Amino acid sequence: MEQIKDIFRLVRWSNLLFLAILVWLMEKWVAVPVLNNAAYGEQLPAYILLLLTLAVVLIAAGGYVINDYFDIKIDRINRPDGVIVTRTISKPAAMRLSIALSGIGIVCGLLAAFLLRSMTIGIIMIIVPGLLWFYSSSYKRLLIIGNLTIALLAATTPLLVAFANEAQLKIVHAATPEVLPFTPLHTLYAWLGGFALFAFLLTWIREIVKDLQDQMGDRELECHTMPVVWGEKWTKVFVTALVVATIAIIGHLWYHVLPFPTAWNSLSTRYIAFGIIVPLLGSLWLLWAAKIPSDYKTCQRLVKFTMFLGMLYSICLVRGL
Repeated sequence: MEQIKDIFRLVRWSNLLFLAILVWLMEKWVAVPVLNNAAYGEQLPAYILLLLTLAVVLIAAGGYVINDYFDIKIDRINRPDGVIVTRTISKPAAMRLSIALSGIGIVCGLLAAFLLRSMTIGIIMIIVPGLLWFYSSSYKRLLIIGNLTIALLAATTPLLVAFANEAQLKIVHAATPEVLPFTPLHTLYAWLGGFALFAFLLTWIREIVKDLQDQMGDRELECHTMPVVWGEKWTKVFVTALVVATIAIIGHLWYHVLPFPTAWNSLSTRYIAFGIIVPLLGSLWLLWAAKIPSDYKTCQRLVKFTMFLGMLYSICLVRGL
């Protein structure tokens, strides 16, 4: 029983649940409303959405396992009570689990790509597991590259939904390609691209804060993360710049792009203000007040929660608030 619990902890079940919810939100609350508005209706069959969700979740799970596999020495310093690999799960078992999860995920993804006739999705399903492997084995110990890798991978989830819907539309209109709805596709990519950018920025911020949290073990094993190379102060300055840039982008989209009322009494405006911007400012306060690893852990958890709230903003697209 204890081993089963540790397996769930090893694969970060809460993060996997978030990814599954994210795929569902992007499809049901962004893609479907956009296509409905253009009188095309829901395009993606339920079984393909399930295959894509399983691919995303299982490949991510495999990535989490292999990350802990390569991080045993660092984790023994940063979080000795949280080490699972070598304690209740052996290294060979962890490797087999990672390969099995990633392998099944790749199969699900390639099957979805085959059914959608999408080479783009097929390539993504092959590249992402490879990037997760190289990230865990080497990239995460490099300055900026590791953080950017995970941030870019986070951004692919909303974009996968866009690629899948475009591929399905091409199948539906294969006999009459001249009527392929370019305007709805443009709107679809604009919305899902916006959520992808938000996921990219928030993940990048969170990954740097995690490096601040784990800097003791990173220094011991000579990793070249931002806090190790630049120091805490300048890393915090960089994170602050990223948060400010994120808020500025959100403000620009809110005022100039979003098709909702910008009046203060609109739910859309209040959601952006109190559900996204205020928590981001709160994370900055926690960042600069942080002194010990647990402080940084609280900060990165708030950033993670803010990303979840930001994805929930997709509901506004349907409600038109």
